[in-house]
Amino acid sequence: MKSLSAAARRTTPLLRSDIPAVGPARRVPGTGSVLSAILDHGPVARSTVARLTGLSPASVTGHVGQLLARGLVRESAETAGPRGLGRPHIPVEIDTGRYLVAGAHIAVAHSTVSLMDLRGRIVAEERQPHRTTDPHRLLADLAERIPRLVSARAAGRTVPALGVATGHRVDPLAGMIVEHPLLGWRDVPVRDILSAATGLPVHVDSHSRALARAEQMFGEASTRASMVLLFIGAVVDAAFATEGAMHRGPRSGAGSIAHLPLGAGGSGDAEPCSCGRSGCLQSEVSERAMVRRAAEQGLLVTSFRELLDQALAGEARAVALFRRRAGLVGRAAALLLDMFDPAVLVVVEPGAGRIPECLADLREQVAERSWVCDDPERAVVPSSFTGSVLATAGGAVALGALYLDPLGPWPALPAVS
Repeated sequence: MKSLSAAARRTTPLLRSDIPAVGPARRVPGTGSVLSAILDHGPVARSTVARLTGLSPASVTGHVGQLLARGLVRESAETAGPRGLGRPHIPVEIDTGRYLVAGAHIAVAHSTVSLMDLRGRIVAEERQPHRTTDPHRLLADLAERIPRLVSARAAGRTVPALGVATGHRVDPLAGMIVEHPLLGWRDVPVRDILSAATGLPVHVDSHSRALARAEQMFGEASTRASMVLLFIGAVVDAAFATEGAMHRGPRSGAGSIAHLPLGAGGSGDAEPCSCGRSGCLQSEVSERAMVRRAAEQGLLVTSFRELLDQALAGEARAVALFRRRAGLVGRAAALLLDMFDPAVLVVVEPGAGRIPECLADLREQVAERSWVCDDPERAVVPSSFTGSVLATAGGAVALGALYLDPLGPWPALPAVS
């Protein structure tokens, strides 16, 4: 039976009043701009920060004083001007010795908890399979794991915040997972549950937006202007950013590309999808689809990770499966490049990040199919965090919030006037 469209399933028509109002665009406060400039260029002189941010030297001095008081930056050794002339200045840099943020990523079959320093470097991570997918029990398990990881690996550093990331629809303003069909979750108040259980400020977002923010902060510099991030895993989704700001949509649905129709790559063997159609992007390239195709070809693997290990070891059938996947992802990438014309498209997919032939196949599809991308070598790049994607996603949610508003209500940080 043909599946009903979303419009047909709706019992009442959508009214304009049903769509939540979009709030005013939030400007990065001066202190956040200063902190970001120090992250990019530190150790850096205050005078250089003023030039980079367009703020007055007096303003920068005040902002830096507040960041020093909070322990987010520190002063480095004095340096003199050219040839030792001029008044020495004291550069400032990000202080990685006092704080770590905690992160949690909730995947379909497992969850990852991590600790990340203020420069976005993973200090510790731990992945465990789900013992249950009941949201309250799973989140309670996360709340128990995070303090154990802090106790074992934080080395005395304070954790001021927890970031949580997952796939599908996430509303960061409400701190809620709106819908995650593969987990069977709907309207789960993650922020409220984990804040009560851990005592930490909790920030929640989609893993695609989190990884896009991580690229802007710590990864590919060209993503600062505009970008599309394409996430290919057990879940397939995307994130879109322009002028440094993420687009969420009024219902937090931006990036829901799982059912983008691609067909079967000309082989006539399109995978059936949960939506009732066949040849959707997620049903063709997800981890579950990859493991199923491997079994059909006689590969003895029980998980996607085993399949990836075989491909990295050079097993021809496994490599072929990843190359097929890369070609289909390239089709999707070409469509997204034509729709958004970003400065760069970041592909979060282990084949593109670790198997050179896969990235070449993906770019070849972009070159063949895109009408606007004339330089796939420059415009299509792998994730900067290949090998630590899930550990990075959760921590990046917390760090993104901290860098946006470093003087905000962070109870673990010293108060500033």
